[in-house]
Amino acid sequence: MDSVEKGAATSVSNPRGRPSRGRPPKLQRNSRGGQGRGVEKPPHLAALILARGGSKGIPLKNIKHLAGVPLIGWVLRAALDSGVFQSVWVSTDHDEIENVAKQFGAQVHRRSSEVSKDSSTSLDAIIEFLNYHNEVDIVGNIQATSPCLHPTDLQKVAEMIREEGYDSVFSVVRRHQFRWSEIQKGVREVTEPLNLNPAKRPRRQDWDGELYENGSFYFAKRHLIEMGYLQGGKMAYYEMRAEHSVDIDVDIDWPIAEQRVLRYGYFGKEKLKEIKLLVCNIDGCLTNGHIYISGDQKEIISYDVKDAIGISLLKKSGIEVRLISERACSKQTLSSLKLDCKMEVNVPDKLAVLDEWRKEMGLCWKEVAYLGNEVSDEECLKKVGLSGVPADACSTAQKAVGYICKCNGGRGALREFAEHIFLLMEKVINSCQK
Repeated sequence: MDSVEKGAATSVSNPRGRPSRGRPPKLQRNSRGGQGRGVEKPPHLAALILARGGSKGIPLKNIKHLAGVPLIGWVLRAALDSGVFQSVWVSTDHDEIENVAKQFGAQVHRRSSEVSKDSSTSLDAIIEFLNYHNEVDIVGNIQATSPCLHPTDLQKVAEMIREEGYDSVFSVVRRHQFRWSEIQKGVREVTEPLNLNPAKRPRRQDWDGELYENGSFYFAKRHLIEMGYLQGGKMAYYEMRAEHSVDIDVDIDWPIAEQRVLRYGYFGKEKLKEIKLLVCNIDGCLTNGHIYISGDQKEIISYDVKDAIGISLLKKSGIEVRLISERACSKQTLSSLKLDCKMEVNVPDKLAVLDEWRKEMGLCWKEVAYLGNEVSDEECLKKVGLSGVPADACSTAQKAVGYICKCNGGRGALREFAEHIFLLMEKVINSCQK
């Protein structure tokens, strides 16, 4: 269960480390609107994701694919689906990040070079954003590196700000970690326990643990930010579930983060359904798209054994696998691969065939998965419940898809997509058992 703890502060905490004592300013009411009838317009709450192009660690990390989705896409999906923001923004200095943000439905603020340096702070970028957007009363600064954020978290925090009168709310996670004093090298001192009695070490279940900022989000009202504070005034924290507290910047690497996101991430408003049919484009997905012609004019193609194993595993799991191609490729050549899959070749309208197969099996679109790589696959990718493309798919197909493989077509992409299906189906089973 999500738990929310709230409490007013008697001092204003400066994120730059300079505490300012004294009574924080009173909340400034928004008097816009009402058409002269004295009715106050609800304060404008804007989500703001800061996504600078430069990164000392992973280049363009904010749009690197995590579990088949650009990293920033996970938090944008949660923010948009929460329904609590009047506007959702990405502040960036990079064209590619801007394009991804717009694909997910966010607006883009092109930040200046002055707040895009390695030495620039988040507060600098937020203040610049507010200077250009006088309509914004409250900023929900959401970190792009927190891909397990859920809309329900944002909805509860928005309620704390709007209904309960808090000026700032930030996210925390509960940790059960014992802390010890640090000893400088070359100094003969003994370490001291900071939050435990070594003679009476508590069991985990007997200790409440401690709350740590996890960096997922910082909500603050405009007047605080303009004073140089992200935390202050009547201040509260919001405790996130530990499994949703994933911070790629700090304590987790990419492969582990992908497993956490697939298990605990937010995948959209509609519930996932169990996949019953996977349709795969032959050219460029099952194969690498290369065609070889023998001396007697026979067609020769190649495929990866890993992909054949992927098909076998899918079928053993009860998922039907069928192959499709717009090219008039040889069925005899394909049958020699011994994949034991129904296939259609020389198909001018893939969506029509896909729909026919779906109806034949009595399935809804959410129960169908599709792996494609070309413009001719676009409509199929948009229609199905689960869509994927190889890493080397065309840009049109990539924009229409939910999962982009790390492997190229004919080089393990089908096996990778099969593993993705298995992980999501485990999520479906777990949700049904709750």
